[in-house]
Amino acid sequence: MDPKVRLCLLLLALSWSANLMMSVSAQEEDDEVDIMDDGDVELGDDLLGDEGEPEAEPEESEAPTPPPVPKVTYKAPEPMGEHFFAESFDKGTLDSWILSKAKKEGIDEEIAKYDGVWEVEEMKDSKLPGDKGLVLKSRAKHHAISAWLLRPFTFDTKPLIVQYEVNFQTGIDCGGAYVKLLSQTSDLNLDEFVDKTPYTIMFGPDKCGEDYKLHFIFRHKNPKTGEFEEKHAKKPDSDLRTFYTDKKTHLYTLVLNPDNTFEILIDQTVVNSGSLLTDVTPPVNPPAEIEDPDDHKPEDWDERPKIQDPDAVKPEDWDEDAPAKIADEDAVKPEGWLDDEPEYIGDPDAVKPEDWDEDMDGEWEAPQIPNPACESAPGCGKWEKPMIDNPNYKGKWKPPMIDNPNYQGVWKPRKIPNPDYFEDLHPFRMTPFSAVGLELWSMSSDIFFDNFFITYDRNTAERWASDGWGLKKAAEGAAEPGLVKQLIGAAEERPWLWVVYVLTVALPLVLIIVFCCTGKKKPAAAADYKKTDEPQPDVKEEEEEEQEAEEKEEENAEEEEEVKEEQTAADKKSDLEDSPAEDGANEEEEAQDSEEKEDEVDKSDEPEEDVLRRSPRNRKVRKE
Repeated sequence: MDPKVRLCLLLLALSWSANLMMSVSAQEEDDEVDIMDDGDVELGDDLLGDEGEPEAEPEESEAPTPPPVPKVTYKAPEPMGEHFFAESFDKGTLDSWILSKAKKEGIDEEIAKYDGVWEVEEMKDSKLPGDKGLVLKSRAKHHAISAWLLRPFTFDTKPLIVQYEVNFQTGIDCGGAYVKLLSQTSDLNLDEFVDKTPYTIMFGPDKCGEDYKLHFIFRHKNPKTGEFEEKHAKKPDSDLRTFYTDKKTHLYTLVLNPDNTFEILIDQTVVNSGSLLTDVTPPVNPPAEIEDPDDHKPEDWDERPKIQDPDAVKPEDWDEDAPAKIADEDAVKPEGWLDDEPEYIGDPDAVKPEDWDEDMDGEWEAPQIPNPACESAPGCGKWEKPMIDNPNYKGKWKPPMIDNPNYQGVWKPRKIPNPDYFEDLHPFRMTPFSAVGLELWSMSSDIFFDNFFITYDRNTAERWASDGWGLKKAAEGAAEPGLVKQLIGAAEERPWLWVVYVLTVALPLVLIIVFCCTGKKKPAAAADYKKTDEPQPDVKEEEEEEQEAEEKEEENAEEEEEVKEEQTAADKKSDLEDSPAEDGANEEEEAQDSEEKEDEVDKSDEPEEDVLRRSPRNRKVRKE
């Protein structure tokens, strides 16, 4: 294909791609206008009077409204089945919740109070009108709020399921959104809820800097000492970053089973699981043996695996005083070396500054510059032989290392039975809890909590999640822009993406055109027609098959003519041999006359098509 044609196709493809992107943007604007127009029509119908006359339109037209979001009707979830706690906040009050009036110990008085603000309200960008939740409103303050369960939860033969929703509406810089299940004790006072209030389980998201955590911590009671120790579940293997940054509502679920297994789910997908016996740190059960703290390493204990050979002797020819470098005795001073010229000289153009004080600054000296006389010479100053490696240098002699015959290995203190050892095979049987609370410090505000639920029935929990979080997910999914809108939105934020889009669309198209439309050039005609001034009859172009047939006919005709010529020559030769010499000339003339007549007859019998075919324009070179 001609390079010009290829260039044209490339330009056409690029322009088509640009037009496509512009048409998509224009189409979206048209859609918005259409939606706005439809809304105006409906508004006009509503404003019609009793007599059917529309009211006067306002002078100023309203700004175009965005396309309507598909509506998902919200209905407050209702707990069905056995449960210990259910809170949707859709009543719009905090009647069942208690704000802490305590102060945090060990910090400055100004920030010790739990004076963070809580509100019950809808999300800023709510897709479900009427859906309310608990919102942490303050930044850089301590927050504490709690509520009593319907009845205490006791760990026996049924699992524990805790779930609630969180939405970081403005993102999260440093802060938590975890929940605490407060242990049932005789002195539990929710008005004095602080960070040191005993809890049984702490569960939920937490983030500071680039450390994204999903806590599951339970307090285990030592059966020997009666003391409680925090046990931290292993970290999830999956990446949690998206759940903290996408500003969507996520459902956090903790499932504890009587067989000591646990599962942690986000949006009903397992992100972490394990056993309370093997997948927590520190482990629930201490080791059966420990190192004896009173055991000490003996003074003669030899931990050296290698020692110097005591029987080794330094060789007599070993010279420890030989230098590592010596002068090269074969070196010769280069010709033209200037021994009397210094390598650097004082700058002759330098001038002592006017403010130079010799009493304070000392005697002034011109700055040193390279000696110009040395530029054309191999060197200046005193010549010295260069240094080379000393072939006799061996360094300081050391005896070789051998295996230590007295090696006893690395010393370790002996093991003794652990006096604090115990074996708890049922860590699931934790301290009962009777309240749920949020005790948080956050550098981010507007953290949205909703739909707390505690039960032991998985079906009941899933039904509650479907009625609450399921509606939010459906509404958020319906409000999400389509793929084209997402691409355009991303390009508006990052204009360089337009180049990527154009190349992504145009490049495959150009490649397809180039590979499909570009092929091998057809070979040139066997022979070009001869150009003459004489008029030539017009001949229609025939198909390749017809041309091949014509060529074969021409070949056959030429072969017949050759056979005739050979036959005629043979006849002439035989006639010359049989007839007298004097009659040979006459007979030869008669034969020539008869041949000319036969040729004229044959030419007259040829069809017109053969004549045309023999035209100089239509003659083709015979194929080999």
